[in-house]
Formats: sequence, C-alpha cells, structure tokens
Amino acid sequence: MTTGPGSGPGLESESTVAPTEALPARRPGFEPHPTTLSEYVRGWWQGVRTGDLGSLPIIVGLVVIAVVFGTLNDTFFVERNFTNLMLQMAPVATIAIGIVFVLLIGEIDLSVAYNSAVGGVVMTMLLRPDDPGWPWWAAIACGLASTTIIGLLQALIITKAGVPSFVVTLGGLLILSGVVLVLTTEYTTAGTIRIQDSTVVGIANNFLTDLWGWVVGGVIVGGYALVQVQTARSRGAGGLRAKPAVVIALQSAGLAVVTFAAVWYANRDRGVPTVTLILLVFLAFWSFVAVRTRFGRHVYAVGGSAEAALRAGISVDRVRMAVFMIGGFMAGVGGIILASRLRSVSTGTGGGNLLLNVIAAAVIGGTSLFGGTGRVVAALLGALVIASIQNGMDLLGLPQGTRFVITGLVLLGAVLVDALAKRSRAARGGV
Repeated sequence: MTTGPGSGPGLESESTVAPTEALPARRPGFEPHPTTLSEYVRGWWQGVRTGDLGSLPIIVGLVVIAVVFGTLNDTFFVERNFTNLMLQMAPVATIAIGIVFVLLIGEIDLSVAYNSAVGGVVMTMLLRPDDPGWPWWAAIACGLASTTIIGLLQALIITKAGVPSFVVTLGGLLILSGVVLVLTTEYTTAGTIRIQDSTVVGIANNFLTDLWGWVVGGVIVGGYALVQVQTARSRGAGGLRAKPAVVIALQSAGLAVVTFAAVWYANRDRGVPTVTLILLVFLAFWSFVAVRTRFGRHVYAVGGSAEAALRAGISVDRVRMAVFMIGGFMAGVGGIILASRLRSVSTGTGGGNLLLNVIAAAVIGGTSLFGGTGRVVAALLGALVIASIQNGMDLLGLPQGTRFVITGLVLLGAVLVDALAKRSRAARGGV
C-alpha cells in the first residue's frame, strides 16, 4: 500500500521526496489548486487511479476485518475487547514507528524485535530489588540507551563497511537473540524475570480517568484541525496546492466522530489505556520530525535517491546512522511497553511473530519497501490492522500455523498493492 505524507480517502497525498514541495500538475484533468470540494474530490480520485491510494486500502481492510470477525464472534465488538485491542497494538505500533524511518531510506532492520527485547531485559534486570535496585527512570534510560547504541553500531557497519542492511541486521538478530537468552538465564533458572516496580508495570496496565480520556480526545481533534489550517495557509501563501476549508472541516469532523466514539467506548470498560497516550505522543513527535524538519526532508530524499541526495549536499551516511538510532530507540520503547504489559521478561522475549508483525504494520500502513514513500502514522494504521487480525484469530482459537499463514498473506497482499501502485505511477509519469 503506497502513501505519501498526506492521508487517505478525501485527504491529499503529497510529495514523497520532500513533504513541503508542491505536486506537479502532470496528470490529465488534475486541478493543481482545488478551491471547492468537488475539485478536490476529482483530484483525489485521479490520484487513486494513478496509484496514489492513500489510506483507502487500510479503511477497506479494517471494514472487512470488522465484518468478518464480528460475524464469526460477537465478543469482537464488546468494550473489554476494544480496550484489549488498544493494549495489544501499542508495542507493535511503537516499534513500527522506528521501522517506518528505516524503510523510508530504503533499508531494513531484521534485528528490531530482539533489540526491543534487549531494552526490556536490561531495564528489568536493573529494577531487581537491591540487585542493583535502580530507580525506574534510570533503568528505563539505560534500556533505551542500550537499544539506541545497538542501532548506531549496526548503522556504522552498514555505512562505513558497505555491508547491506539485510545482512548486518540478520546477524544482529542472531546475536541479540543470544544476548537475551544469556541475560535471562544467568539470573534465574526459570528463565523469567518479573517486574516488581509499580511505576513500570503501570505503563501498560493503567488507564486514564473518563475525564482525561475526553480531554485527550479533544486535544487530538483540536491539534489536527489547527495543524491542517496552518498548513493550508502556509501552502496557499507560497502558491502551493492547499486543502480547501470545507475539506479540512469535513476531515476534522470525521476524526472527531471516530476519536470521541473510541473514547466513549473505552470509558464503558476501563478507560483509555495510559500507554495509548504515550504512543500518541511519540506518533505526534516523530510525525513532526518527518514532515516539518530539514532532517525529515533529508530522510525522504535519501529514500527517493541516495545518489541524488548526495549530489544535493546531503550527508547520506549521517542520515542513515540517525535513522537506525531512531529505530533502535523506538525498539527500546516498544520493548519496555511489552515488558510492562506482560509484567516480566523471559527467554522468549522478542521471539515469536513480533518481527513479522512490526514490519507488516509499517508496510500495511502504507510505507513502501522501495523507500522514499510513507508516513509515520503508517505505524499506527498498520498496527491497528495487525492487532485486529491477531485479536480476531485469538477469539476464534485458530491454531498458530493458521495465524502465521493469514498474517503472511495479508503482508504479501500489502506488498503487491505497493508494487502495483508504484508501477502505475511510473507508467503515468509519477514518482
């Protein structure tokens, strides 16, 4: 599924190389400066026909998932399962944010799942009472520093030695899986270390009050509307294509309906999970970095063409090292969230289908495997799809083999859509 820094149905899809650039009016019938809703819709539909699918495949996929699993099991729509879904998607979405940056520069990180495990294990070991009994904030900082340094070390091998990221991170996967195994078996014969710090356990097990849930929902909707209005004004002042006011109003209203409905439904159970708020903060921050900063523009440029970026004066190696450090940092955050949710770490931490789910979340959300195309919000959208599928299969009690097959088919479908969309854009003179 291919998408640029814009968003899905009714939302514009902007340049994938530099998010602040204007789209060239190169498509027949395309309005470069739509001023009405009808003109905007025509432009969006023309983009869909030429391969700019935006979030359309995700919306269609979520509807299909909801209909299928809701029909097969009534529990899928109950309030408690809804909050469970938010808890399940949080660690996957958090790690996938880092993977989005890695994929944007056309690289891959196969070690991310076990890197996240290292972060959780290091934190948990340091939290053991009196051995050494570190405060929770210091233990978390040390865990995040460990995963960030691991990302940097792998990036140095990739950039300085010229070894493909696939090979480097595959080796990292094997090394880090061994590190997790050594650390978790050295201090306990059972292979499981429990987290006894209430603050860390509360990261993924506490919930906001009903009032704070509504406040967070209001901030999300208001912040989105404000950003869209400011973006439209700045682009219009610069003579670039901007969203009409009516489109911004409709999109903000749609987001408000979805957000407040989600808050209301969560409040009928235990409330909005605290970890959801943490995820949204990281999502907003890294979205700002990707779209609003020079570094973000350099990331898209390197992913679009590393050679062209180098000729433009961009330090490609520095961008790659920074991106892998971001991937390592977010892996650590996700590993800590996962450890908090399970209240422990074990020899199996980082294994299973975590790597598959994280990469699938980024790709299904719209980040291209070819580099240069995607948005940070793809991590959230893709994780929602993956978590919904996993949740539905859990409710149906499907065997593990069947779950792997279904998840793999969904990932393969997303890659095929991405490839076909890229071919369609290339055939019509797009990027």
